[in-house]
Amino acid sequence: MSLGVATVLLTRVCLVLMFPFSALEKIIWWRNALKQASSSVLPDAPALVVLAIIIEAVTPVFIVSGLFDRLAAFVLAGFCVVTAVLYHPFWAFPDFWSPRADSQAREHFWQFVKNFGLVGGLLLVMFAGTLADPLAVLAHPFASSHPYAASAP
Repeated sequence: MSLGVATVLLTRVCLVLMFPFSALEKIIWWRNALKQASSSVLPDAPALVVLAIIIEAVTPVFIVSGLFDRLAAFVLAGFCVVTAVLYHPFWAFPDFWSPRADSQAREHFWQFVKNFGLVGGLLLVMFAGTLADPLAVLAHPFASSHPYAASAP
């Protein structure tokens, strides 16, 4: 396996590693998953949990394998957006600025932001699927990738 292939594999595994474990947790702790799914405005919590399990179990396989990876990244990114907005509404809690360490608003805020961090990584899978040469990056670690430069037609 070449260094480039190994780097892509490792990068994608790191990006999606949490999702199969999250799916497994929903299966093991079904009642807790139902309780969380019921906390949103969406109806039919059991169907939502089953859908979440399927998305979290299947899309990582496609992303890591490279088969239908852009579609899988799109679906998983959408899942992360929905999860952030519906299940981590930090703005709905009055204790964001509370001096207490156990602020529910801050806990939800960090979960919300982490979800959008995952969305960013998944969008990179969709739109920037090619990898820079790992040896070139290691040789010039402070070089810029120039992500906003006009691309050739």
